[in-house]
Amino acid sequence: MGMKINAQLPLPADLKAEYPLSAEIQEIKKKRDKEIRDIFTGTSDKFIVLAGPCSADNEDSVCEYVERLSRLNEEVSEKLMVIPRIYTNKPRTTGAGYKGMLHQPEPDQAPDLLAGLIAIRKMHIRAIEVSGMTGADEMLYPENRSYLDDILSYEAVGARSVENQQHRLTASGMDIPVGMKNPTSGDFSVMLNSVTAAQSSHTFIYRGMDVTTQGNDLAHVILRGGVDKYGTCIPNYHYEDLVRLLDMYEKMDLKNPGAVVDANHSNSNKQYKEQIRIVSEVLHSRKYNPALQRLIKGVMIESYLEEGCQSIDSHRVYGKSITDPCLGWEDTRRLIYKIAENC
Repeated sequence: MGMKINAQLPLPADLKAEYPLSAEIQEIKKKRDKEIRDIFTGTSDKFIVLAGPCSADNEDSVCEYVERLSRLNEEVSEKLMVIPRIYTNKPRTTGAGYKGMLHQPEPDQAPDLLAGLIAIRKMHIRAIEVSGMTGADEMLYPENRSYLDDILSYEAVGARSVENQQHRLTASGMDIPVGMKNPTSGDFSVMLNSVTAAQSSHTFIYRGMDVTTQGNDLAHVILRGGVDKYGTCIPNYHYEDLVRLLDMYEKMDLKNPGAVVDANHSNSNKQYKEQIRIVSEVLHSRKYNPALQRLIKGVMIESYLEEGCQSIDSHRVYGKSITDPCLGWEDTRRLIYKIAENC
């Protein structure tokens, strides 16, 4: 047999009971969930900024980053809603490399899924305690989200997962916004079909149970750029791309049309400093076209305490990405101020 069972993992309910949320955190999440719902339904005209490291690899540095972000959020909260990116699952194109804290709570040690589940729950809880802000994570493994579904205020489905049936159907049972990224090909139709599926009711198997979902009216798209057949990055944040998305949305019967622009990945060709210029262009497009101002709900920025990235086997710098390169804190701070000034 090609699969070996390493350990029986606890049920989500048991892990939640061992690491529960305080009444204060539950109230924070309730308030934050309403705030973000109001943005996606058009009740609020605040602009969302999803900011954080490519992968959350260290509890102390992530929580320091989020604490700094919370102080910045207080200054811009009249115009912006800042949501920390606390991504604990890292998709890998070939399957090789660091897969995130869920797999490896210590990046340079062997995988330990039980320790990983405990580590990511504790980190998310601590991040809320130090910042008063609930965060975002990526739904890489649909069945694992049950360990964090009482904590998160936003989830993303990645470019490699967006065509997967289980991801789409699981998203349809969520009560928080879920962003469906365009696939690596850049195809808008695939992305919008995923939103259609996520906004619909479904009956399927989830964690060994026969379940029926109501549909998620907050499912929306994330533009992250694509790659052509020659491996060349093709951005999709330009004005013409946004207008094309708007036109496609208008021809579909979808609730709460909305889009978030991911300023890194294939949009920046992983040239992390380009995120500053890309966000500026998106803001300009929104100002120029009122319909785009209603459609584009926010931007996603990869940033950390220190700019750039480093290898796991190096003498690691505290607060520097061990996966994709990120903006440093000072650039992030200036960029968020600029976003607030232009919204």
